Amino acid sequence: MLSVMTAMGYMSCNESSKYKLGYQLFSVNQDMNNDPIATLKALIKMGYEDFEIYGFDPLKITYYGYPAKELKGIMDDMGITATSGHYGFSEHLQSSEDDMKRFTEKCIQGALALNTPYITWPWLDPKLRDMDGFNMMVPMLNKIGEWCKDAGVGFAYHNHGFEFEDRNDTNGYELILAETDPNLVKLQMDMYWVMHSSNTTPKELVERQPCRYVMWHIKDMDKVTRDYTELGNGSIDYTQILPDPVKSGLQYSYIEQGGNFTVDAITSAATSAKYYKKHLSQLL
Repeated sequence: MLSVMTAMGYMSCNESSKYKLGYQLFSVNQDMNNDPIATLKALIKMGYEDFEIYGFDPLKITYYGYPAKELKGIMDDMGITATSGHYGFSEHLQSSEDDMKRFTEKCIQGALALNTPYITWPWLDPKLRDMDGFNMMVPMLNKIGEWCKDAGVGFAYHNHGFEFEDRNDTNGYELILAETDPNLVKLQMDMYWVMHSSNTTPKELVERQPCRYVMWHIKDMDKVTRDYTELGNGSIDYTQILPDPVKSGLQYSYIEQGGNFTVDAITSAATSAKYYKKHLSQLL
């Protein structure tokens, strides 16, 4: 699989890769908190091979209670990988730059121990979701990207829907695209939120900034409530909306479902894996 150096952008955008079936572990967060080993084993049986990690404790450098190096050994023994992680940067945004750097260094320590090529900024506190908040965040994204690059780890930003909300003929996502350095800040495209909340499409975003969307999140949208749902149960036809992975610069993709489970989180993970393997695996 791709090395940390290729995750930093040294792989040609035109070089293809074989993508593992990935899963964002926040989708099964309660199960991971209750029994991480059993949950990972269940996901492996469904065909998942690669994961985006969650559950990081910066004080102890642990994930789900396991020291990072110990969890890496467990995952190695299971034959699985972690290639990105979501970390709580937002709560440090209004603190000092020194505080943010200390937190970032903790994230880097965990990522290096797990050998994850990427660290990802996943969320912005609702009280900061205005242009003042975006103007505060964007230069910090560049700084974090530089700190991560210096440490040999990639850095990416994950979108939701609030970035696309109109704010006097612009929006937060336009600011991110225009003012962050593509060499320092890669993008993790959550396709559900692009389809749910924007006036654009995943293909159009890739056309605007090819090679920058190095990670994808794939989840479906309920036909009635527009909430999350299992792949194949909703209104997003991924056979039609997926961008060209090579043009995207895609390195890793993860199925995700943050809630609204038909039965429970584990059953939803199995349903989505089955749909992906039948309908989408040949496209990636």
